[in-house]
Amino acid sequence: MSEIDMTNLPEQPNPDGLTAFAERTGDAGPVTMLNLLAFDGAAGRARYEEYSVAVAPLLERVGGRIVYAGEAAPPLLGEGRWDAVALVEYPTRQAFLDMVSSPEYQAIAHLRTEALSKGELHPLDTLAVALDR
Repeated sequence: MSEIDMTNLPEQPNPDGLTAFAERTGDAGPVTMLNLLAFDGAAGRARYEEYSVAVAPLLERVGGRIVYAGEAAPPLLGEGRWDAVALVEYPTRQAFLDMVSSPEYQAIAHLRTEALSKGELHPLDTLAVALDR
């Protein structure tokens, strides 16, 4: 098997982020993943829909759920532009890692990569202080 050239992928792995995430797999409670998605044209959007259908049973198997998914509008603050945003909750960090490292996920991961011109994935922690005061 040849090695994959990671330099041209739309989503570049962040080694520091992956290490920090993996170091917290023992944390109790859920983690919400913020997905920022820029599709590679209409074909990319269709490919992402194919990915969504394929990943749904894998997400369900680890106890994950989609909290929100929607079209992104032009930003009111900032310069970045995304086509879609999704919030996906996993019961634990380990559940996320179990899913993405499974052979079933590895078999479909290319659909996501092929769909995007740019993407980011951010694990979110709940703030200790409520923002609604």
